[in-house]
Amino acid sequence: MASRRFTFLAVWHGVLGLQRQKPHSWHFDRLREEEQELREAQAYLEKISEASDVIFSISRAQHDGFNIQPLPSFFDRKYMLAYPYMFGKFSSRWLFYITASLLCRAPHIVREVVNPTKNEKLLQVATRHQIDPVRFTRALVDRTLVGDKSGKTGNFWHFLPTGFDSISHDLSTPRSSLWRDTHIPLRYG
Repeated sequence: MASRRFTFLAVWHGVLGLQRQKPHSWHFDRLREEEQELREAQAYLEKISEASDVIFSISRAQHDGFNIQPLPSFFDRKYMLAYPYMFGKFSSRWLFYITASLLCRAPHIVREVVNPTKNEKLLQVATRHQIDPVRFTRALVDRTLVGDKSGKTGNFWHFLPTGFDSISHDLSTPRSSLWRDTHIPLRYG
């Protein structure tokens, strides 16, 4: 069973296509941070989320060629729910960044899995990929809210494990004017 898990994780990491992090210390530091957050987690769902971060850190390091620690068993009660949670959590983040990069017409596809609910992380990702941060965050928010007159944000993305409901709170550009600026024209025939 373990070889199937490793094969699946290798394929999944290949699909994610994240930039390889070369220094061993980068992976080691991320793992230590995630293990600390797991120890500090209080609520049950928070523990599952943090355990999924630990598994992701280990599996990403292994995918990048660094065996910093063995992966926890899928059948360990502490990690049994963390594996499927990890796939949903990081796959939805990955999909968020790909979708946002397509909608804002970025020069290339953005492949990231950092938490997009933290505005400073979104700004870092946009800067790292030379994309206008306002355009990057607003492109997806405006397109998921087209036709919504309630003023609520995150109608679609808040159902995913990453909770995208806060990404537009600090942006001051009115939705309607930005929508006109970033509208993709339809092509017929």
